[in-house]
Amino acid sequence: MTSISRRHFHHMAMSAGAAAALGMFGRGVAYGAPGSGFRAMVGVFLFGGNDGWNMLVPTDPAAYSAYVASRQTVALPPSAVVPLAGSGLGLHQAMASLAPIWDAGAMALVLNAGTLAAPLTKATFVSRPDLRPSNLMSHSDEQEHWQGLRAQGVNRDGFMGRLHDRMGAGSGVPPVISFAGNNVALIGQQAQPLVLPSRTVLTRADSGNPAIEAAVSSFAGGTGLGDDVTQSTAETLKDAYAMTAATSAVLSATGSVEAFFVNPSTGAALTSEVAMQLKRVARMIEARSTFGHGRQSFFVSQGGYDTHDNQVTGGNVAAGTHANLLGDLALALAAFYKAMQSLGLQDNVTTFTMSDFGRTYRGNAQFGSDHAWGNNHLVIGGGVTPKGVFGRYPDPTLGGADDISNEGRFLPTMAQEEYLGAILKWHGVADGDMPYVVPNWGTWSTNGRGPIGLYG
Repeated sequence: MTSISRRHFHHMAMSAGAAAALGMFGRGVAYGAPGSGFRAMVGVFLFGGNDGWNMLVPTDPAAYSAYVASRQTVALPPSAVVPLAGSGLGLHQAMASLAPIWDAGAMALVLNAGTLAAPLTKATFVSRPDLRPSNLMSHSDEQEHWQGLRAQGVNRDGFMGRLHDRMGAGSGVPPVISFAGNNVALIGQQAQPLVLPSRTVLTRADSGNPAIEAAVSSFAGGTGLGDDVTQSTAETLKDAYAMTAATSAVLSATGSVEAFFVNPSTGAALTSEVAMQLKRVARMIEARSTFGHGRQSFFVSQGGYDTHDNQVTGGNVAAGTHANLLGDLALALAAFYKAMQSLGLQDNVTTFTMSDFGRTYRGNAQFGSDHAWGNNHLVIGGGVTPKGVFGRYPDPTLGGADDISNEGRFLPTMAQEEYLGAILKWHGVADGDMPYVVPNWGTWSTNGRGPIGLYG
């Protein structure tokens, strides 16, 4: 057998998708079966801290005047806001492609949600620092708080991974899949996710050395290799190769959903990273019967939202970094929803946004905004309450009742558990499993709190 260095073995395991999958291709009970009861949730993480205050803008004249007074350098003009009928809010004009989904009753709005360890008022925020999230407004910490649902302490596993633990790992391609790398949200205490690329197709090996590839293939298929660790490693690699073949066959084929991932104004294919990821999610959902999945969970992402400067472009506040990001996001979300409609699954798939935190309501001198706390989010599909608006838009007064600073760092009035908990319950998490999947569930399911009524 050809000698294989540790570096070559690791490199080839990565190419087989094994790095993300080692140890998860276990023996468990498959969770559900594909059919009319199929459901999928698709989390879209906006890395960097999306400015949800310019994603959703108040349209009531008095509320809009207060918005302009406080937002200053980054406030959108009325011409750059697309009203959402009946909500008192409007979308950034770059997201106009989502307005028809709202009009059809397939999108809901979640206002001023954020990481909370316990219910807080401004007074208790000041007097009880022990109740605050740890390292508040730190990118890495708040990303982990959103994904792990522990606002204090370390998060080594996340809500999708713990859901996977309760679902059972199964004996094939796992139902928890990322096209955005490995992230805390995906990691379970027992089960691990499948991490797939957003653009390329996995192959068995890419070392460029046929002898090494043959040796690894021989090792992967071997029996009687001696010690248990070696045999287990060989079986794991063999499973990874089988998983590679199964997923590559789906992702390299042309399905019916690709036709929807085009710009409706130009007919050009959508090529943004978030669009490519969502297109692959659509392909995996289209092929759900191939994998035997009755439930699926997906993680996708879009970066670039840390907009301390050039969030808007000088006098043209409807242009700039944020408009470009939101435009790509909206086109991708709209295309994905249309793809789900074509499969008859628009009520079976919930797509929802998450982000590190919101931005300061007050714009800065660099035409940007800084790290803050509460934020607004979008939920699409899944049979959401038509034109539902959940949560409370904060008092926009700088230094006011909802501002823990003088810059518009708004104290969340909804915990991420109340928001994500509603999606998890819709997905099928049993009441008895909620404290495992959502570690602080007891705090947010009593005393009048609980999952918001996202679904009609």
